[in-house]
Parts: sequence; C-alpha cells; structure tokens
Amino acid sequence: RGQLKIAVAAMAARCRLAARFHRVHGANVRLDASRTRATRVESFANGLCFSQEPLAPGQIFLVEIEEKELGWCGHLRVGLTAHDPQSLEVVPEYSLPDLVNMGDTWVFAITRSHNRVAADGEEAPARVRAPHWEPFLLIEQVRIPRDTLVGRSQPGRYSHILDDLYKMNVLPATARRSRIGVLYAPQPDGTADMHIVINGEDMGPSARHLPTARPLYAVVDVFASTKSVRVIPVEYGFPSLQTLCRLVIQKHIVHRLAIDGLDLPPPLKSFCKHE
Repeated sequence: RGQLKIAVAAMAARCRLAARFHRVHGANVRLDASRTRATRVESFANGLCFSQEPLAPGQIFLVEIEEKELGWCGHLRVGLTAHDPQSLEVVPEYSLPDLVNMGDTWVFAITRSHNRVAADGEEAPARVRAPHWEPFLLIEQVRIPRDTLVGRSQPGRYSHILDDLYKMNVLPATARRSRIGVLYAPQPDGTADMHIVINGEDMGPSARHLPTARPLYAVVDVFASTKSVRVIPVEYGFPSLQTLCRLVIQKHIVHRLAIDGLDLPPPLKSFCKHE
C-alpha cells in the first residue's frame, strides 16, 4: 500500500509538470502566461504544440477545445513524438505530414466521427460505453479517472433535450468543450501502443510498437477549424469527495437544470452542471 501511495504521488507530481505546453511551438501559436492555453492567431497552420515534459507510461495529456474558427477544412491533431522539442531547429508547419516524416512521430487526425481505430486485420469494434458514472477508464493496465476526461456542454435553456446525448457521451469530437487526450500503454514485448481518448472513450490503439527507450512528448496541432485549446490537468489516484458527489447527483437527476433546485452550495452546483 505504501508503494502504491508513492507511485500515485510521483505520477501526480509528474502530471503537474507535464500539464502545460512547451515553450517551443509553431510560429502562429500564442501561449498564455501559464502555458496551459494555446491559440493559433492567424492562418490555419503553424499551430504545433508539445507537452512541457515527456509523458510517463499511462499518463494522459488532455486538452479541451476552447475556440473554433469557421472557414477551414480539418480539425485538431494529436499524437506523440520522440523528438525533444528543444532540439528542433525549426518547428514544422504541420504535424501531418511534416513532423511525422521526420520519423519517430505518430499523429492522429481527429474527425467529427469515425475516430475509433481497428486492429490490423480486424473490423472496427462496436462501441460499448461504460456507464457515465463509472469512475475510471481502463485501458489495458492503465486506470484513469474518467470524470475529468469527459467534455460537457454548457447548461442552457434546452439542455434537458441534450442531456441524454451528453450522458451517452456523443458530444462530437471536434466540438467546443470536447476533451481529447493521448497516452501510451506499455506492452509485454517492451514497446507501447498509442491510445487516443475522446470525451472519456478510448478509441483503441491508433499506433502500435512505439519504442519506449526514448522519452515521448505529446503533440497537439491546433490546426484549421480548431483555434484554441486548453490543457486539462488529470488527478490520478482515488476520485475526490467532490467528484464522487457529482457522480451521484448526476446519476439521480433528470437533467442539469434540476440541480438549481437542490439544497447545495453554489460552487458545488456549478461544478455539477458544467465543469
């Protein structure tokens, strides 16, 4: 038990360091002071960003789409690279194909649908979603708190109509407030599989046989119609009491507007509705 606590504490500390963008980024990217928000300020390209630190096995780098820009074709791209961003003489204009063509880079283009990846020679697996109140997402031997992974719509006048859709986790992958993450899961042969997670759902291994001997950085390409993203820190370990309260409340209400009528502190109501 003591070793587990130490491992969880080490993962939490590493996540705090990695949960921001690297100082090295594309020419059209502007980072905020905390380096947790990346905005492409012009054009549709030169929007490459990287995680501040290489990821640990099973550690997810999670972003939320904050702003969209109409008129462009294409969406956010995410992945992993074994290139240290600091070592790049010039940040490539595109993740696909430029960065990938440099080798040791695996990038996945997010689309509005059809993001699930089939294993070689297999049909795409049917979507089997865990209940939305299930506290953890399991990817092989990796266990991630699900609550932070799920993007939510802002509650509004017609949110009672949409709520069943969002509880079923069908928020379009490219929509505002959608949350998309990337991680790698170690395999018995010493390599790793890259997984993309969209709003709490694992899309399957989008790349296999990644070398784990070199550090792997997250890649986020703020491309085309995706204009701005924000890094979402993920707390590993057991869910907080606040999170558990939200899960229970959401399980037993008809729609989020009903939360306003509950005898709860205002901050907890806000947390339950749209955080």
